[in-house]
Amino acid sequence: MTIDPAIRDAARVSKAWPYEEARKLLKRWPDGKPDGAPMVFETGYGPSGLPHIGTFNEVLRTTMVRRAYEELTGGAPTRLIAFSDDMDGLRKVPDNVPQQDMLAEHLGKPLSRIPNPFDTNDESFAHHNNAMLRRFLDDYGFDYDFVAASDCYNSGRFDEALKNVLKHNQDILDIMLPTLREERRATYSPILPVSPTTGRVLQVPVEVLDADTGMIAFADEDGTRVEQSALGGQAKCQWKVDWAMRWVALGVDYEMYGKDLTDSGVQSGRIAKVLGGRKPEGLIYEMFLDEKGEKISKSKGNGLSIEEWLTYGSQESLAFYIYREPKKAKNLHLGLVPRAVDEYWQFRGNYSDQEADKKLGNPVHHIHAGKVPDKALPLTFGLLLNLVSLPGVQDKEIAWKFVQRYAPDSAPETDPELDELIGLAVNYARDFVVPGLKRRAPVAHEVDALKDLDAELAKVDEDMAAEDIQTIVFEVGKRHPFESLRDWFKALYETLLGSEQGPRMGSFIALYGVENSRKLIADALDMAG
Repeated sequence: MTIDPAIRDAARVSKAWPYEEARKLLKRWPDGKPDGAPMVFETGYGPSGLPHIGTFNEVLRTTMVRRAYEELTGGAPTRLIAFSDDMDGLRKVPDNVPQQDMLAEHLGKPLSRIPNPFDTNDESFAHHNNAMLRRFLDDYGFDYDFVAASDCYNSGRFDEALKNVLKHNQDILDIMLPTLREERRATYSPILPVSPTTGRVLQVPVEVLDADTGMIAFADEDGTRVEQSALGGQAKCQWKVDWAMRWVALGVDYEMYGKDLTDSGVQSGRIAKVLGGRKPEGLIYEMFLDEKGEKISKSKGNGLSIEEWLTYGSQESLAFYIYREPKKAKNLHLGLVPRAVDEYWQFRGNYSDQEADKKLGNPVHHIHAGKVPDKALPLTFGLLLNLVSLPGVQDKEIAWKFVQRYAPDSAPETDPELDELIGLAVNYARDFVVPGLKRRAPVAHEVDALKDLDAELAKVDEDMAAEDIQTIVFEVGKRHPFESLRDWFKALYETLLGSEQGPRMGSFIALYGVENSRKLIADALDMAG
């Protein structure tokens, strides 16, 4: 990897959060990892529910730190592990999945050993959800190694790590028991055996018979004493122990997690030390909230799926929203999409003219790993929404005809990003804008102002520049007794577009066409009688 020296120098002092995080790794390994081993980044995923943006958030933000570290080090080797804890037992049936009764029959079993409730060929519930996550990560172009807990446990990859846990069973109990309620202490064990009769992951006390061979003893669900190996997928670690064991077994150097796991991170860090390793570096980020201000939950299904955002907004707009202020709780809902799209393009447009230090603080630098495209948009997403919300324009092909008149050099073949945005605008307008539009009739001096504007537009050529049209709109507003020009534009939005807010009218008229805009004015005046 070739790093621009100016970028590398600026990265050393940049206050952008990915660089602040990456510098933690320089302190962790001042001389680099031994034998040139890659710096290992990890993200964790619990496949009990469908993937949502909170899941994607961790992979994206971690990737940003990974790239920042590579810039700081001039391209030192790195690796990102996307880990799925699909050996976890299903605790409750998610509200937003099919075949609820079937899933209820398998409560307590490892997620990777529960039948797939979806109409796909995936072999289990976890395999289906894992596939959904991987498909999106692949589509987005992430560089990662997917690792499933079921593969690690079943194949024996974790066997030595499990023996290490058994050897330190009492040390781990000494850490965990003081943090638990009295009733929980009675059943707590660092190792959770899988019942040989029911296949469920058991929360029962475990006796370590022989740590070197992995033999344990426990009471099965019917009370029968069972002696069996903890290896080869016949047991898994309790959550906080599993996290620590994984860090040590996989050599994880960096993992970020949500504020709700702060205490878990502390305990897992102590356990990792007992196991002979050390806690990874990482950022504790604030949680995403839904429209009601409640924490997003996979099992509740109150968050956004990745597919939902991408029905209405670009991948880059999602990345832009996720990048900003990771330590601040933020609402996450579809009403945020238009602004995120336009702000992404605004920051992207500023990037090429910025000095190196400003570039590193620009979100698009991290979204595109320093390779920011130069292509600009001829119009905003907000303006597109206004266009495709009008009767007769709620179609991508028709919308393109208006766009090409406004920006003659554009075309679907040469401007794929614009083509995508037009399609997304059509979707968003159809589902969220058009249903709420209600044009009102102009009143009093608004009628005179609209007649005046129509007369001025009658003198205008169809190819007049948007800025010149904007000047005309301004001058008309000044000639009439509005308390402020803001009231004039508000009247235009409400009578012509059916909304309290809207675009720069000069740009809108240039895009929609002078004659078409005059027809909107005529319709409004007809409503006034």
